[in-house]
Amino acid sequence: MSGESTYNPGNGFTKWMDTRLPILRLAHDSFVDYPTPKNLNYWWTFGGILTFCLVTQIITGIILAMHYTPHVDFAFNSVEHIMRNVNYGWLIRYIHANGASMFFLAVYIHIFRGLYYGSYKAPREVLWILGVIIYLLMMAAAFMGYVLPWGQMSLWGATVITNLFGAIPVVGESVAIWLWGGYSIDNPTLNRFFSLHYLIPFLILGVVILHIWALHVPGNNNPVGISVKSKQDTVPFHPYYTVKDGFALTVFLILFAYFIFFAPNVLGHADNYIQANPLVTPAHIVPEWYLLPFYAILRAVPDKLGGVALMFGAIFILFLLPWLDTSKVRSARYRPLFRQFYALLVVDCLLLGYLGAQPAEGIYIVLARIGTFYYFAHFLVVLPVLGIIEKPKAVPESISEPILGAQPAE
Repeated sequence: MSGESTYNPGNGFTKWMDTRLPILRLAHDSFVDYPTPKNLNYWWTFGGILTFCLVTQIITGIILAMHYTPHVDFAFNSVEHIMRNVNYGWLIRYIHANGASMFFLAVYIHIFRGLYYGSYKAPREVLWILGVIIYLLMMAAAFMGYVLPWGQMSLWGATVITNLFGAIPVVGESVAIWLWGGYSIDNPTLNRFFSLHYLIPFLILGVVILHIWALHVPGNNNPVGISVKSKQDTVPFHPYYTVKDGFALTVFLILFAYFIFFAPNVLGHADNYIQANPLVTPAHIVPEWYLLPFYAILRAVPDKLGGVALMFGAIFILFLLPWLDTSKVRSARYRPLFRQFYALLVVDCLLLGYLGAQPAEGIYIVLARIGTFYYFAHFLVVLPVLGIIEKPKAVPESISEPILGAQPAE
């Protein structure tokens, strides 16, 4: 996609370095002169925003780990120490805690943009799969991070989720005991969760590098969903998209700053400011907001094993998406029927998120079952059927030309 390198070392040191470790050439070809489709809109800026979020989480996490004590007797008080006694500890913790929510907000927008514009279709299947792996690692890191403050919701949320592994036939109980480091959630559990929470962001960083590499092989998708035909269809990444990404990041940071300085606890749960007590169960146990749709799917099934299977299946099905959607046209811009079902999927996911925060009773359970049914039906039934029966609108033959015919995207 990027073609021959246009990097020219500017001085003796960069020439010497370029012949031994061409890292500056790699950076120039990947982020400066990289040919990018000239019609990308602001939905494509969330890749850069996600990179910023990841770096922010790693830096603030390292600082917090310097003051945190992973022990059930001291964890809660160490967090209070960070908030009250460490210089700007309150700011660092609020950036880290709200940064997780901002990270997931950006990644959900990034995922749904990919779903709308068909960014999972050939030749970008590996790019999509790596993205889903990043999402899974994010969920694991977020869950373990939620346990570390050792408040009431930390303890009981961990109890609910880790008990799910006990539903696995034959080996479930052994897996749960191994995960806990004992016969219940206690100090060994907190220690290993802290260790893994510290490790996983660096795994995410490694997969992000592969994700970017996989992106640079076929190049970016674009809103019309057709392949770049010539240089006329592209512009250099810098300055055109660095400026655009910078503006989007600035707007995003304003939203981020609002939560940090004006509503730092609105996305959390008040019970987590009560120290963990294994003898007192909270009236309503809920995970963080970004995990609520999967929590709703889990509770929609009366059978424990069935609920666990559907919850993990809701993520696993995303790995199969490039092969479930058989349409030759990538972008929903030219698929009117697909757009309607896509809108239903968005509403369905929002509904499941709302239901995950409600008590598991009455109408909430009924709606959760309907929402779960449509979620799986969308991927397993709707997309394959639409690929067969849908007649797409006329698709332009190149990014730089008006619509000329009804040829499918390459």
